[in-house]
Amino acid sequence: PFRGLRRRLVIAFDVGTTFSGISYRQVAVTCRNELLADNRLMPSILDPGQIPEIKGVTRFPGHPDCGGSSKIPTIIYYDRSGKVRAVGAEAVEGQVYELAENENWIKVEWFKLHLRSKFGEQGSITEKIPPLPLNKTVIHVFADFLKYLFQCASSYIQVAHANGENLWKDLAGDIDFVLSHPNGWEGTEQDQMRQAALLARLVPDTAAGHSRLSFVTEGEASLHFSVRNGLPDGVMDNGEGVVIVDAGGGTIDISSYCRTTEVSKHTSEEIAITQCHFHGSVFVSVRARVFLEKFLDSSYFLDDIDHIVRIFDTTTKLRFKDANDPQYIKFGSTRDNDLSHNIRFGQLKLGGTEVVSFFQASVDCIVKAVLEQCNLSKKPISHVVFVGGFSASPWLISEVKVSLKSSGLILFVPESPVNKAVSDGAVSFYLDHFVRTRISKLSYGVNVRPLFNPIDPSHKAREGMVYNGPSGSKQLTNGFDVVLAKDIQVSETKEFRRGPYTVMYTHNREHRYTVPIQGYRGSIPHPRWTDDDAGEKLHPTLLRRV
Repeated sequence: PFRGLRRRLVIAFDVGTTFSGISYRQVAVTCRNELLADNRLMPSILDPGQIPEIKGVTRFPGHPDCGGSSKIPTIIYYDRSGKVRAVGAEAVEGQVYELAENENWIKVEWFKLHLRSKFGEQGSITEKIPPLPLNKTVIHVFADFLKYLFQCASSYIQVAHANGENLWKDLAGDIDFVLSHPNGWEGTEQDQMRQAALLARLVPDTAAGHSRLSFVTEGEASLHFSVRNGLPDGVMDNGEGVVIVDAGGGTIDISSYCRTTEVSKHTSEEIAITQCHFHGSVFVSVRARVFLEKFLDSSYFLDDIDHIVRIFDTTTKLRFKDANDPQYIKFGSTRDNDLSHNIRFGQLKLGGTEVVSFFQASVDCIVKAVLEQCNLSKKPISHVVFVGGFSASPWLISEVKVSLKSSGLILFVPESPVNKAVSDGAVSFYLDHFVRTRISKLSYGVNVRPLFNPIDPSHKAREGMVYNGPSGSKQLTNGFDVVLAKDIQVSETKEFRRGPYTVMYTHNREHRYTVPIQGYRGSIPHPRWTDDDAGEKLHPTLLRRV
């Protein structure tokens, strides 16, 4: 029976490749753990007298007031024994850098990319990612960072709100968490993140604990952020869709949505298969490093390459906007000169066209992916919304804008700080759940041994592989039966069934089996056999007890 309401805290962690953020909000749930239909009407216990709103953690150790950015570097330093010594903003302080050098601490950055899928484009970037420390898995590192973010959220909420300490004591044991991840990540990557959350003790390893942990793609979180922070007038009206580009540190996540015909104008549906590409801002720095290592090969400043790339990453890359202007990396003092390598008074001079080359692959990737979304979309599209830290690059935005304009597309960047789009959007996802249908990215099915059908050309071609099954019937091996085909619009509650199937077993074996649901990643429109192209492209995605 209904016995009233209780309050709960929801916290979203956006662990980015280069920067991370935290957003949170008070919510109200019924005694049956159901989210109240309209949480906007509940008085805030964090800020009495105010309507609850999504808030960001804006003060961190080593960075007392981040202002509107609300993000810290995704960096951890470990000592030689594997103990965490510095995290986030503290890890980039001058004294920490000196300590790390003197005591041989190990710097870990971009570690999120080690969680990535090993298939397709995602498996080809291993050599570009800094390695993990010995005796540390990506789950351990991710857990250490989540633990730190939780400590930051706890400290901030207790200090930033009236009676915060008492409120935290009341709410801390029953917090719901939302973790965001790139569009290309699936069940395997989510499982690793779940293990990290358990290791960080965000939630207990129980059914109830697991239920307090949610996942959302960065593309979907970005849509929620965009809806809440004002899309341009007319976007998603009259049946039109919109492309959301989350340009982050490691990945470019691209999704397309339109409004549904339901009563709520904010209910949306996915209208094209989402994309995830490894062309985020860190790969601009990777290309810059490759160029600079070659350019400075005979210079005595080559030993300073790490520092030079770091300065490029935090200054030159961020403000670059004109290919006709020379660009400077100010890395040294006025006494540092090497005229043969364009170094004068501690500044390395680069041609604007050289810096353009560092960005070009990212620009080309985004333009190509957006146009593909428009071509594959089930609705017309005229607007492209940019969020994410990389969208603060004036050169990236101007180049993409010009390229898309020729295809009749209008680019828009929200006025709200776009680098906190994912964490804010993740909380909104928890509250609002705007997206009701999604497009299947793969063909999902099971391995089968079909009965031989002599009038089926595909079976006829395999006649030499026919064998007599346990029941005496003629069968074929290596069959693949699709349960859910690729590029199908799927609602959250829709069920897909195939069968019935016959399972043969001996009397001394149990009568229940775990059957892997396979995902096909190849280009065959209707895969039927695991020894065709499908054999190399089939990978388990989840298990089902039958």
